[in-house]
Amino acid sequence: MAVEHTTAIFVAELILLLFFGRLIGEGMTRIGQPAIFGQLLAGVLLGPSVFGALMPEVRQVIFPNTPALKSMIDAVSQIGILLLLLLTGMETNLALVNRKRRAVISTSLMGIAIPFVCGAALAYALPTELIPNPAARLVTALFLGTALSISSVKIVAMVLMEIGAIRRDLGQLILATAILDDTLAWVIIAIISGIAASGAVHLADIGMSLALTALFLAACLTIGRRAVAYIILWCNDNLRIEMPVISAILVITLSMALTTDLIGVHTALGAFMAGMLIGQSPILTEHIEGELRGFIIAFFSPVFFAVAGLGMDLRTLLDPTLLLFTLAIIAVASIGKFLGALAGGKLGGLTGLESLALATGLNARGSTEVIIATIGLSMGALSNQLYTMIVAMAVVTTMIMPPTLRWIMARVPLRDEETKRLDKEDAEENQAVPKMERALVLADDSANGQWATTLAGFFAGRQRVLTTVLEPPRTDADTATPPAKDRLIGAIRSALEDGQPAAPPEAPVAPKPPAEQFVQTRALTAEDG
Repeated sequence: MAVEHTTAIFVAELILLLFFGRLIGEGMTRIGQPAIFGQLLAGVLLGPSVFGALMPEVRQVIFPNTPALKSMIDAVSQIGILLLLLLTGMETNLALVNRKRRAVISTSLMGIAIPFVCGAALAYALPTELIPNPAARLVTALFLGTALSISSVKIVAMVLMEIGAIRRDLGQLILATAILDDTLAWVIIAIISGIAASGAVHLADIGMSLALTALFLAACLTIGRRAVAYIILWCNDNLRIEMPVISAILVITLSMALTTDLIGVHTALGAFMAGMLIGQSPILTEHIEGELRGFIIAFFSPVFFAVAGLGMDLRTLLDPTLLLFTLAIIAVASIGKFLGALAGGKLGGLTGLESLALATGLNARGSTEVIIATIGLSMGALSNQLYTMIVAMAVVTTMIMPPTLRWIMARVPLRDEETKRLDKEDAEENQAVPKMERALVLADDSANGQWATTLAGFFAGRQRVLTTVLEPPRTDADTATPPAKDRLIGAIRSALEDGQPAAPPEAPVAPKPPAEQFVQTRALTAEDG
């Protein structure tokens, strides 16, 4: 096939995937379902199930089975995975997980462990023809167990907002648990992919993967946090090209994905951690985040999910045996997650009704399972039939969750302290305090200057606002007073510590951002007037 024809067909494929993905996604949104279902359905319609069955010759022209075209569309899809994980990481709020850590940790661990074990056991009951490599059935079992045990934080957040429960204590608990689920998922997938790449289970290799993963995570949450914040801030303040921050974010994401690939774990972990660090940058404004989100949602998301739909062949489900196994996967995923989260909620000190709502809310899979299944399919750990079953499970569990959660949440009473908090938040929302990108403080060493830096520090620490300090030249008489920058950092540190109460010794604590991250300093010169 000529190069120009290959390019033309590739463009035609993108047009179809984008057009039908966005169009059917709009229809799904109008009936209260996630847009990704429409994008998946677009791929299914353009795949062998419908388009291929009705017009096989035409489909063969538009979607030919040639290595060049498959590699081109696969490259776009793989970049789409990384960028979607970047967005997921940016939405991850470790402070929220930390505030509700007891119930979150117990629910997440129990909610993952039970369906994971059940899913892995189910993989050993599957017929041999569904396993791509019978000699490596363990890898298939690990992928299936992971796909059946993880909640989708994007879908959970969307449903909570739709039913008006996102601000409730229980809604925040459901969201925090889904966040921890997602975080653990990409660590698990990183390790499993290392096992899949080696083709066998070697304890030394697993130990090395775990050690390198732990080292990578520790580096991200310490020096990585400061480095990412500095890079984004420097690009924003010094570069004059258009959208420098978005370029910096993309370079950081791809670099961290490459790093995890080089240490032998999946690129998904690097992209997800990049999103977590970028989301905590004090200079990341809603405008910049909106531009980045629009770029990803408008192009990469519909292409990725439509390509995922192309890999589904619903004719698989016409076989009674395979349909029975599909129903078994849906049952194991739903019941296992429900029982695990229910037990975790009770261990976390929740009431029976609250635990029931928590277990129901976490039973949405959606985008996370599709990404996991796509990774498993690309690595040869999942067959096309098993891939279709997992995606079908993700769709069914997500469609069932919203009406059941709405019904249960309406029956969970508000606690007194929750009512007071909601009333306080409503009052604060009506205050005319502008959303600020950064604060500018002019402070000398006078009593008023010291008072100003203290107030500015508490404001910057509570609101997580970048603050630039303008300092006039200091004289020898001023050396007894700490510089304005040091006073401001001390006030910010106090605000950060007061805003995050200490945890008991056995509970993990989400790391606080360093106070220095929020402060710049510049000497006041004659040019400033």
